[in-house]
Amino acid sequence: MRAAPPSTAGAVRALPQAAAVLVLVLMLLVIVRLPWAGDLGMHAATVQRLRHSLSNPGNPLVDADTPSPYYSPWMLLLGCLARITSLSVFDVLRIGAVIGLGLLVTGVWRYVRTLSAHRAAPALAILSLVFLWGPLLFNWSGFLGLNSLALTVSYPSVLALGLSFHFWAWLTRALRDETRWGVWLGLGLLWGLILLCHQFTGVVASLGALAMVIAARPGRTVLLRLGAALALGVVLLWLWPYYDFFSLFSAGADLEAIHRPLYDHLAGRFGLVLLGVVALGLRWRRDRWDPLVLFFVLGVLVFAAGGLTGHYSWGRALPAVLIPAQLAAALEAVSAGKRAVQVGWACVLGAALAVGAWAQAGALGYVVGRDALPGAVAAKYRTPWVGYQWITPWVKYGDVVMARTFPSRQIPAYGPYTVAPGYPDVFLPDAGRRDAAVTRYFAAGTSAEGRRAILREYGVRWVVGGRSSAEPWLRQVATGPGEQVLYEVDR
Repeated sequence: MRAAPPSTAGAVRALPQAAAVLVLVLMLLVIVRLPWAGDLGMHAATVQRLRHSLSNPGNPLVDADTPSPYYSPWMLLLGCLARITSLSVFDVLRIGAVIGLGLLVTGVWRYVRTLSAHRAAPALAILSLVFLWGPLLFNWSGFLGLNSLALTVSYPSVLALGLSFHFWAWLTRALRDETRWGVWLGLGLLWGLILLCHQFTGVVASLGALAMVIAARPGRTVLLRLGAALALGVVLLWLWPYYDFFSLFSAGADLEAIHRPLYDHLAGRFGLVLLGVVALGLRWRRDRWDPLVLFFVLGVLVFAAGGLTGHYSWGRALPAVLIPAQLAAALEAVSAGKRAVQVGWACVLGAALAVGAWAQAGALGYVVGRDALPGAVAAKYRTPWVGYQWITPWVKYGDVVMARTFPSRQIPAYGPYTVAPGYPDVFLPDAGRRDAAVTRYFAAGTSAEGRRAILREYGVRWVVGGRSSAEPWLRQVATGPGEQVLYEVDR
């Protein structure tokens, strides 16, 4: 078969590169808007506490002196930035999002370069990572679907994934070449840093690294240096002063309940990844020690074990299943072989990416708003949260607010505390008692004296509720979206 003219081949390479650039521009515009959903309030609250105290920030959400796994090296750096500047925590998170996105894009580029020299391979890999999912939207930190990435781009998980791709690229080259001790020790520190920044992504990074080591089948000298790197990473985890990393292994049942949904609707959420599974099968036929195949197998084993044993938090290893399959699908389009087969695969991949892009087209609304979207696209858009900036003229840093769970996920982002944390907290020993106190306070059958006793116990100065929350000893101060009312407690 005759080769394509140089101009045609160049156009084919340029198409995925241009599409990847458009995705990157879209994400930068999303960062400007910084849509609020999910855990953004937790990360903003973490920066708030570190801005006010680097040495003893306390619990991010409630007025308690407890450690928190959210106090990672990355958040510490952002807290220092907030402390030395006049930037708001949301501006600091925007800066963090740009850095995290940059590390992710460059990390994918570097790692894919260890797998293929084709110029279009990194761009195809980026497109596959963000679009090769399924027709049902799935948003969760540590998962790189476009809609999920738009909502979590400022989270530590994105930075940790970016570092993971750099880690895999660095490790792959170290396993191939004679590498100095310093490089291996640097790898150990980077591994520990990823685990501290986002523990679940650290598990994914570890599974990928294990696959690459198995695929390389290193000799005794490399294994010795690898052991030293591993030991240094463990020392970093052990010495980190803001929380006990190893205590996370004994987290309670609440963590399992939160992650149970990861095992639902797998076909609808991830059906397009099956194309990558086929690509992995082709790679396995060519090389029984292919690192992406081994990575995928390890991810499947951990994910399946979590579902079978009820350890649903192990489902956070699912990116270790998805990432190698998505990368394999992209790389198969530029692999060596018959040109007709290569073109056919590229067409199938392009169709799958188009389906995935359409499923996630609602993410455009995070840049232009729902009103600017065509009706079919607007139907896919999920409106972000409004926020609680409307209470800030009155509620100050460190004040305690009585509020239900949903506002409690946002209020601490502005500096106040809430009675109960809006997110599960395995390091807060009285979390259950605090949740029960909030439930009792807003229950219709609770007496006025019972409510006042709860407010006194937790030093509450403000209450956020509806008009039905009014009491003689509450003074209405402001109203917000959804007929919410801010009350000041009369002491």
